[in-house]
Amino acid sequence: MTTNVKRLAYFEKWVDPVAEEILGQRHDIELVRRRYADPDGDNHQVMARVHGYQIAPRTELHEPWFGDADLLRRCPELLAISSTGAGFDMVDVAACTAHGVLVCNQSGSNKEAVAEHALGLMLALAKNIGITDRALRRERDLDRFLYTGRELRGRTVGIVGIGQIGTRTAELCRGLLGMTVLAHDPYLSADEVAARGATKVPLDELLARSDFVSVHCPRNDETFGMFGAAQFAAMRPTAYFVNTARGGIHDEAALEAALAAGRIAGAGVDVFLKEPPDPDHPLLRLPNVIATPHIAGITEEALATMAEAAAYQWIQIFEGRVPPRLVNPEAWPHYAARFERILGFAPDPLPARPA
Repeated sequence: MTTNVKRLAYFEKWVDPVAEEILGQRHDIELVRRRYADPDGDNHQVMARVHGYQIAPRTELHEPWFGDADLLRRCPELLAISSTGAGFDMVDVAACTAHGVLVCNQSGSNKEAVAEHALGLMLALAKNIGITDRALRRERDLDRFLYTGRELRGRTVGIVGIGQIGTRTAELCRGLLGMTVLAHDPYLSADEVAARGATKVPLDELLARSDFVSVHCPRNDETFGMFGAAQFAAMRPTAYFVNTARGGIHDEAALEAALAAGRIAGAGVDVFLKEPPDPDHPLLRLPNVIATPHIAGITEEALATMAEAAAYQWIQIFEGRVPPRLVNPEAWPHYAARFERILGFAPDPLPARPA
């Protein structure tokens, strides 16, 4: 049976109310708010009838509402899942593709916030801001020369993954501080990387040459654990490691060992495998670590931009248009057939990819 009303579900709240304001003006979209505390049976019954699912960020997401194969089996009318920000590691993309379900993200909507945070961590590490803040609070006669910092101007930053956030980080480092920018991204040519303000190099060369290594790639099967003992050993002992992307891209035990042994100078970590981390996490005990609770992309401006981008993308989806931040275009043929059967009209064809 086809329907004229598209039901869009979310749990608890959007990251900014602007999304509800935008979508609330649409008479053809029904916003379906659920709470994790509601009985599972009620939630399952409601979710079985929705066409769209705005999934919460991983840190706030509760079982069993991850975008996995089990959820897809229980939501036969589901056409698309959209993440809050650029990350979509809480969604099983392969399972969604097999079921004809689109996966979308809000890539680029928080690039300024994350890039500024990455640069802030670099500055805080090089200037010993975290260490000296703690020292001032506990020492009466502090010798300030023990905490002599370093300047970033003229240093080399290595960016791992030069998408929208990595590109903005490169722009800030190069434009504000005159840094040399290297980048490792296997999916871009040297010319494409150059157009984004960096020089393409292999990962081993990036690690050997960089004073700062800043991670901006998604977490997936290819990148999970890509920074381990060997990679930290390949970095300079005066270099700093910064990860504002996703927990699990770096091996936390290997990073802790490298820092404790002085194989690298310090680390700025906004992401952990378990979030939030336990207060006694080994990395949090090290003085040369600055840690934040996955807030790089959380600014007032970014939250509003992400929510607005998601709302307008949902409108495009339900109007049958191709969403601008589609993660799995290979799902389109199966999705299009399901869309027409469920909603009663055919979506636009997927544009051909450039040769």
